[in-house]
Amino acid sequence: MLTQPFADAIAAAEQIITAAAHVRSEQDLVEGYDYLAGSIRASLQMAWAYERDFPFFVQSTGPYTKMGLDNPDTLYYHSYVRSDAEYLVTGVRGTTRDLSFQVLNGDYSPVDVPDSLTAFDDRAFEIGPDGGYQIRFGPDAARPGYVHLGPDAAMLIVREVYSDWATEKSGTIRIQRVDRIGDAPAPPTRDILTKRYGVAGKMLVSRLRTFLAFPEWFYLNLPVNTMTEPRRTPGGLTTQYSSVGHYDLADAQAMIITVPKSDAPYQGFQLGSMWYLSLDYINHQTSLTADQAREDPDGMIRLVVSERDPGVANWIERTGHARGYLQLRWQRLSRDMTPEDGPTVEVVSVADLPERLPFYDRARTTPQQWRARIAARQAAVAERMLG
Repeated sequence: MLTQPFADAIAAAEQIITAAAHVRSEQDLVEGYDYLAGSIRASLQMAWAYERDFPFFVQSTGPYTKMGLDNPDTLYYHSYVRSDAEYLVTGVRGTTRDLSFQVLNGDYSPVDVPDSLTAFDDRAFEIGPDGGYQIRFGPDAARPGYVHLGPDAAMLIVREVYSDWATEKSGTIRIQRVDRIGDAPAPPTRDILTKRYGVAGKMLVSRLRTFLAFPEWFYLNLPVNTMTEPRRTPGGLTTQYSSVGHYDLADAQAMIITVPKSDAPYQGFQLGSMWYLSLDYINHQTSLTADQAREDPDGMIRLVVSERDPGVANWIERTGHARGYLQLRWQRLSRDMTPEDGPTVEVVSVADLPERLPFYDRARTTPQQWRARIAARQAAVAERMLG
């Protein structure tokens, strides 16, 4: 059977899910199977998008194809490239807070993070009065206005980042290999489809193994219920810093994360499950940007991570996840971050929050206000996915 290698890969992937070290409950396992379904969809999409001569952008991850602690505020796109070819990227800049580009020398693997060969945001090129722009990528390092594709270049990643979900709009983008514009690819053959099913299977297994190993490198060696000082994101953008940690909380406990509202154009916080995925950020407030959060009069943002509703606007819902990952990101930076820019963490009783939150009365929210916050999230994501 032509599809047998992919069927075998699904069986191997199921074993990875059921054998994951963190699985302790039925919820863990159910979420793992849901993760598997999204990974199957994503692997097929990525294998069929492996087209370097007639390239196109595909969505790398999203609400239903999650991986790698995906940022709820980001639209991720990628395209495959050849290091010896010239590519033209054209688009219209939207109103999102950040638009960035990164060239990688490969894909993430269970033993390695791909090198970032170049990374930049839209401050590095000219944008016309109508928002239009062009970027050329290719092998000629000496050519002016040209983004160099090194000899190992394999993938172009684009990130479009929202801060105010309700008002910001994404732009448009496309990619073409310059010497193939106006041509057409050859029709698929049985050999090509056999290869693609095989590639999809390898991607599926590698994807799951990689992002179960990733937290062990960067998170789980940290003391529980703490967060790091801001640091450059490993394998990430040169203009991005992050602060990370992992939590383990009882239902009667709350974690207060206090962080200054930054001068960075984008600042966002999220929770992640032990599968290293974002939690449901559509129907629950499991993430907040600086624009979405309520700022205290002293310039601080105080986030309350808890299972029980504390009745405050900056509640970050655990949604039944007693353990998980914590992540703060700052993007589009024009300066280095310092420890003073980072968070402090305190674990308290939910019942003690009125005494432990300095501006508790200002932080409070009513059930009606909370429903309105969730409704706004649902509407914003639905519009974004069509954008």
